[in-house]
Amino acid sequence: MKERAQKTLHQPVELSGVGLHTGVEAAVRLLPTDPDTGIVFRRTDLPGHPEVPARLDYRCERRRCTALRNGKAEVQTVEHLLAALHAFELDNVVVEISGPEVPGLDGSSLPFVEALRSGRVTEQKATQNIFTPARALHFRHGDITLVALPREEGLHLSYTLSYDRPRSIQQTCSLEVTPDSFATEIAPARTFVTEEEVPQLREAGLGKGAGEDNTLVISSDGEQDAAGLRFSDEYARHKLLDLLGDLCLLGRPLHAQIMAYRSGHEANAALVQKLWGEMHRQEDLGYISRRTGFDIHEIMRVLPHRYPFLLVDRVVEIEGFKRAVGLKNVTINEPFFMGHYPGTPIMPAVLTLESLAQLAGILLLRKLEYSGKVAVFLGMDKVRLRRAVVPGDQLRLIVETLRLSKRGGKVRARATVRDHLVAEAEMKFMLVDSASNVEDEEL
Repeated sequence: MKERAQKTLHQPVELSGVGLHTGVEAAVRLLPTDPDTGIVFRRTDLPGHPEVPARLDYRCERRRCTALRNGKAEVQTVEHLLAALHAFELDNVVVEISGPEVPGLDGSSLPFVEALRSGRVTEQKATQNIFTPARALHFRHGDITLVALPREEGLHLSYTLSYDRPRSIQQTCSLEVTPDSFATEIAPARTFVTEEEVPQLREAGLGKGAGEDNTLVISSDGEQDAAGLRFSDEYARHKLLDLLGDLCLLGRPLHAQIMAYRSGHEANAALVQKLWGEMHRQEDLGYISRRTGFDIHEIMRVLPHRYPFLLVDRVVEIEGFKRAVGLKNVTINEPFFMGHYPGTPIMPAVLTLESLAQLAGILLLRKLEYSGKVAVFLGMDKVRLRRAVVPGDQLRLIVETLRLSKRGGKVRARATVRDHLVAEAEMKFMLVDSASNVEDEEL
């Protein structure tokens, strides 16, 4: 498994402008941040300054752009900024933004590239794992095709644009992605629309900030196009720019060769979903590791439980104090199988729930001020038992924090086997000193 040093900015940088679709003015500050933070948007104009991680699971459907949403906080048209961050290998950046949409600026990534160069990319002491697919992955829908192939070193992108209306346009471009190649060959390429799309976008309430200074219009006759283009194949180059920005939602450096034909944001996201699934498959099988995971020794340093009552074998992912994913391998050697339906061994459902409770304890006890405390289980709501768990199954345990305070917390918990839900519940915990008497305590 390959890795490299994580990177952030040396100093903050600022930009401002109107959004291409909303027409709303927004100021953007790109801030250095700690290792393992990732790229996070922070809406400074909303109460509490809610954050939206730049990851696939926060993507929401919006026409003509890539948008991210976390609760009521949303940020639109993130792709041009993410493409620049991706090309410059920036892993950890907080993007403070005072509006709902990233400024369109000149319709390209070039202003973001210039800002990143002024902020200077700097390496951090922590390392970042690099992901490469172990097999070919593809997405196809109608005449749209994307293919991702394994590659030992680097990221190579190819894009083929094929338009029949308002006139026939065929363009192809390829790029070995580096900061310099992106800055000179792709970043200056501007966004575009076809002439016939303009009234449709206006009617849909989009393109309020678009104009001649930031958006190319493909005319029906092509007479005015060539003189205003930065590249003869600027349309295809901008599509490749969008693809690179959408690939940033994988949340991991990618070594692969990717070929795209007539794809847009929705199809790009479908390919990222396949890459995401392949990455998680490799992580679950142990071929690659998540930096945030715990092995059994680290689990025992956090939890007081020991065999035969330690029911979490591995933690494969922890996202701050918000979410954890763990694994429990169910074998015929489990002591409870000797007495629980020994003729047809079934894992007791209460132990499936206990596995989830233990993972929740790991998540809650990670917070530093809880050091030396124990997560005491208080109760469960909305319990559902969906199917039996038998020897040979691997339980995938997922807990998500609903509420967390100095005294305790509440989590939503789910257990699956081969993507089939087997149990779910909401669980309440109290955090107390290990020697405390908790009989009269309440959460």
